[in-house]
Amino acid sequence: MSANERAGGRGGPGHGLEEAPVPMSSAAPVASPPGGTAGKGPAAASGTSPPGRRRRARRRRQARVGLLFAAPMLLLFVVFRFGPVLGAVLLSLTDYRLSGEWTFIGFENYTRLGGDDLFWDSLRVTLLYVVIFVPLTVLMSLATAAMLHQVVWRRGLFRGIFFLPYVTSIVLAAVIWKWIYDAEDGLVNGLLGLASLGPVDFLGRGELVLPSIALTSAWKGFGYSMLILLAGLQAIPRSYTEAAMIDGAGPWQRFRHVTLPLLRPVLFFVMVIETITAFQVFDAMYVMTGGGPVRSSFSLVYMLYDSGFKFFDFGYASAIGLVIFVFVLGVSLVQRRFLGRED
Repeated sequence: MSANERAGGRGGPGHGLEEAPVPMSSAAPVASPPGGTAGKGPAAASGTSPPGRRRRARRRRQARVGLLFAAPMLLLFVVFRFGPVLGAVLLSLTDYRLSGEWTFIGFENYTRLGGDDLFWDSLRVTLLYVVIFVPLTVLMSLATAAMLHQVVWRRGLFRGIFFLPYVTSIVLAAVIWKWIYDAEDGLVNGLLGLASLGPVDFLGRGELVLPSIALTSAWKGFGYSMLILLAGLQAIPRSYTEAAMIDGAGPWQRFRHVTLPLLRPVLFFVMVIETITAFQVFDAMYVMTGGGPVRSSFSLVYMLYDSGFKFFDFGYASAIGLVIFVFVLGVSLVQRRFLGRED
């Protein structure tokens, strides 16, 4: 057979040979127009959704189930957190008495606060206490956390010892420190007597009473902030401080330029919670001084307590509570502006 005949046998062009028809099998795939069922892929042809769609549906279903389980706690949080706040706002607009009788008086309680000299004195005492207490507590917590961060032997034991005052009752701590400050037979004045220094009435002098109470409260509560700061220090990668050490930075330079910037979010949180604690001071003042001497330790919460539970003027007490809330919110926003911002 010649080459031309072999080419014609393979159906080459120009040889007039017709191709044999190919029988169509029932199993052969049939092309479908664009947009048809076959054009959407095997998953659509088999009646199933794409994997991405299935994952999104599964996540939505899991979110609904999680929300269903969390709904009771969320409901309790809304009722017992926002409910009292709303009740305090409404109560501050009324003249509510212990008998249950009330009269809507609008903003008269707030106008009354503006002309109350006792309110302004209490506000001055509270702000001064905040200025003393917050830096003292933060410095104590940061210094203790930095020392514990360097400790390797028995770190858990020392951490428990420093945290122990936090779980102590504030009333018990106030009673103990009241004896320590006692002008006649207190521990501090006993030590001052050994140095031939006269007795100092820490709780009887107006210029010393707030620092004395602030020191007591700082000793009582610094353990909580210490643990938070210690966790923040342990979360900082050692590679940063090691790189600064290789570059020749000393301990103070490493702490100032490496540790503090990385610790700023944790430090912001600690300052906010300690500020809230300072604005709410009452127990230590009530036990140690009773608001004296001459109302030198009479805070806003102490005034709220007297108005609500001594004179039963609940509307006026609610107005004081909302003023405290506004001050705490304002100070927290200022702290957020300088400490909480992100570079």
